Amino acid sequence: MKILITSGGTSEAIDRVRSITNHATGHLGKIVAETFLKAGHQVTLVTTKTAVKPSPTSGLVIHEITNVDSLKTCLEELVPQHQVLIHSMAVSDYTPVYMTGLEEAEQAEHLSDLLTRSNTETKISSKDDYQVLFLKKTPKVISLVKDWNPAIQLIGFKLLVDVSKDQLFAVARQSLDKNKADYIVANDLLEIGPNYHHAYLVSKDDAVLAKTKEEIAELILTSVQKGE
Repeated sequence: MKILITSGGTSEAIDRVRSITNHATGHLGKIVAETFLKAGHQVTLVTTKTAVKPSPTSGLVIHEITNVDSLKTCLEELVPQHQVLIHSMAVSDYTPVYMTGLEEAEQAEHLSDLLTRSNTETKISSKDDYQVLFLKKTPKVISLVKDWNPAIQLIGFKLLVDVSKDQLFAVARQSLDKNKADYIVANDLLEIGPNYHHAYLVSKDDAVLAKTKEEIAELILTSVQKGE
């Protein structure tokens, strides 16, 4: 099968030298990619420059993206060409619109007026003691996948922090329905450590526990091959 995997985390620029990013390393996506390659599948990995990646090998193609816009453009082209998408990338929920000193923000008659402005400097001045950064919500790329390819098997990921198992499953199944996904890998940040990664592969009727990144990858592989 032709497998499309996303990994790492997007980064949204404030100016040419600053950005908002997250701590996603790409380790899980790397292990998932290696597991599918070992099973004889063709893998396309969409990731970032700083994320860890599998060693170059036959059957592996890597595309590097930076922000949500570049991810959307890349996936819109690639999703129709693949049978499976494993969307493990940590995608930014917000992107910067305008950054300004607190004094300017306080003097604005309406804060919403500042949302029509944009920073043009290569590097925004750091003379102010306080800065105000306006953000806007980014598009949910996973919600577009089935529009681009209704037949693709879609495995999404949901990360919450310090929630009950019932709440974790409820949010995962909401994502299943909303995004027309086949599975959601649901995990709690408190259950992830250097030598363990507890996660559940959630479907409409079931939730199967894996305790390491390797087990997660094998569980996804088994479930995907079952759905061929």
